[in-house]
Amino acid sequence: MSEMVEPAGTAELLNELPHRLHRSFSTTAEKSPDRLALVDGSLKVTYRDLSRLVASTATGLHALGVRPGDRIMVVCENCVSLVALLFAASSIDAWVIVANPRLSARELDQIRDHSGARRIFIGAGISAHAADHARRMGALDADLPALSGVSVTELQTDAIPEPVSSDRAQQVALLVYTSGTTGTPKGVMLTHENVLFSALAIAKTREFCAEDLVYLVLPVSHIAGMAVLLMTMLTGGTVRLAHRYEPSELADAIAKEGVSVVYGVPATYQKLLEYADATQRSLGRYRLRALAVVGAPMDPSLKARVRERIGLNLLNGYGITECSPGISGSRIDVSDDDLSVGPLLPGIAGKIVSKDGTALPEGEVGELHVRGRYVMKGYYRAPDLTAQVVDSEGWFNTGDLAYFKQDQLFIAGRTKEMIIRSGFNVYPAEVEAVLNSHTAVLQSAVVSRPVEGNEEVVAFVQLVNGASATAADILAYAKTQLTAYKRPAEVIILPEFPASSTGKILKRKLADSLL
Repeated sequence: MSEMVEPAGTAELLNELPHRLHRSFSTTAEKSPDRLALVDGSLKVTYRDLSRLVASTATGLHALGVRPGDRIMVVCENCVSLVALLFAASSIDAWVIVANPRLSARELDQIRDHSGARRIFIGAGISAHAADHARRMGALDADLPALSGVSVTELQTDAIPEPVSSDRAQQVALLVYTSGTTGTPKGVMLTHENVLFSALAIAKTREFCAEDLVYLVLPVSHIAGMAVLLMTMLTGGTVRLAHRYEPSELADAIAKEGVSVVYGVPATYQKLLEYADATQRSLGRYRLRALAVVGAPMDPSLKARVRERIGLNLLNGYGITECSPGISGSRIDVSDDDLSVGPLLPGIAGKIVSKDGTALPEGEVGELHVRGRYVMKGYYRAPDLTAQVVDSEGWFNTGDLAYFKQDQLFIAGRTKEMIIRSGFNVYPAEVEAVLNSHTAVLQSAVVSRPVEGNEEVVAFVQLVNGASATAADILAYAKTQLTAYKRPAEVIILPEFPASSTGKILKRKLADSLL
């Protein structure tokens, strides 16, 4: 990267970038220590409180045998304890894997085994899902005075720490797991520079400021939720943490608490409108200045309805975990009829290429490749997979089809089979592997079905001859193996699948049959 021309805006962002994640709030803690940093129900944490909480938690991590270069898992809903663990790990150069407690035991075990986690911290006192995992893993009270409701597993003495670098561009901060098209977990290594660079660029683009009260319902286990947390810390605002999404709670936060910024998936706003209709509750703008959509394509009709009911245009954007996640985003003054995902963010370069790698002109659809400080360090323990998506010049192949119209980016579709359900990535191969492990299933094929403002998972299944399993039986089995957003909304049993002359299942025909 150092021998190549940096994309426009890179130098300006680098000049303002903190050294580590936990330094993201240092300026505010020093200059305005009494300003609120976090609100978690009735718990209010100032920037001074947060600094002390992080320092105390870091001391606790040392006492629990966590070393620089170790990986720790944090299985927890959005809460103050999660934020403290994240920043404390940063302060001792440990890597953090934030995992959604709604993941199944199988999914969490895969991440634990692949990452070689030294310890697993579980928010057992915060959610029933986490409490179930804590019991299964034999986790005990963490005995960290600064934290509440956190349990910890036994020390994994065979865990080997990774090398530590003082360079923020080399030191990994986060290990974010995606299941990948193969159905096996891939750990995306994001450095301190990756995630801070992305967060600062988006914060500037969306005009974040110290007066903002940001409603964080996106899980911090999702890279978009992590980015929103860091964007707010970098600009000295206040994060209103939400453990889970309830439309009534969001409506109350907007009307009564003075929330100014909300980030959500399309379903966040769809359910808010449905709640308002069902309860005859009026929705207003109040202190809101920005409503943003992440994680899934935005429905034009949803944008129009939100504009009519609340008085703001939804801000669209595009990102991917491997890019920390920001790639593009519409600006605050986006027009009513703009359905693009906005221009590229400062500090990132993009090009549209054909299948043979030829650069395509404006307006033509091709694969989107991007380059800049946002791009991941690589996939953990998988250099071969990294080489498949990042070339020798640092260009990352998003695998998505897109085109430019002047400086505006439009996403035309995905070359991968990935399904985006409520902002979360679902890879058919992983779901199929689970379904195929059922004793009555011969083979399965998982496809996407569009629903308003979202996508859902549909599974086609062919049974073993003589098997008597029903669709309900297979759905019940999937429930024990997959987290909610990965589970099929419907299982359709077929006597045989449409196939090519080579025996390959024709998924397009299956998907078309749902329309």
